[in-house]
Amino acid sequence: MKHILITNDDGIHSPGIMALKEALMPLGKVIVVAPDRDNSAISHALTMHRPLKLHALQKDMYCLDGTPTDCVAIALNKIFKKLPDLLVSGINNGANIGDDISYSGTVSAAIEGTMYAVPSLAVSITGEPPFSYENTYEIIRELAAKTLENGLPANTLMNVNIPAGAHINGLRVTRQGRRIWKQSVQEVADPRGRIHYWIGGGVPLLDAGRDTDVHAISNGYVSVSPIHLDLTNHEGISYFRDDLDLEAIPSIAKFNPSS
Repeated sequence: MKHILITNDDGIHSPGIMALKEALMPLGKVIVVAPDRDNSAISHALTMHRPLKLHALQKDMYCLDGTPTDCVAIALNKIFKKLPDLLVSGINNGANIGDDISYSGTVSAAIEGTMYAVPSLAVSITGEPPFSYENTYEIIRELAAKTLENGLPANTLMNVNIPAGAHINGLRVTRQGRRIWKQSVQEVADPRGRIHYWIGGGVPLLDAGRDTDVHAISNGYVSVSPIHLDLTNHEGISYFRDDLDLEAIPSIAKFNPSS
């Protein structure tokens, strides 16, 4: 029997994680380990300044007073006797495309699984609440089954975004695009007139590239993007070495006897 770990960043009580569990149960034994509260936009944070408490809510279902990354680390090291066959994070309420990927706790949980060499998917539904998950079940199940059968490339996770609504035009394999938010920091005043700042909202500036996750979702397609753990700009190595000549900075080069 296949063993599947699921988690999220919206918290254990999110209907999205219950929908994900229902979608994946036909594929094997599903164990849920999720934060006890909403951890949206917390990225890949680990809790290192206090101990963490794990609560068993029912058989194979746990909540943790920590981040999505904490949940994966605790699950893989303390709950599973051996690594699971698959990790799926979601279903996130709202898209994780473009620049949002950097902030996403949903994607970061899948990154943590990938770091442990567990094939990992991050799944999100686009649109606005209230969210309906019925149309996501078959898509998620088939993508998970494909991953269980064939695996994923080394150091690579699958980032899946599914359009909300009954009509889906198909599936596209995409690259990460750009989605920068204009006016994303709001200035508000409290009753005493003191100024505060609220991060969130604004108007998204969308990537026009036709091969991007942003374009696919905007046109009603499921977006599936391979996200790699290596953040190195390999083309930039020669630029730093040759064009900027960083290795020849005098104050550094003097420490190298061979220079």
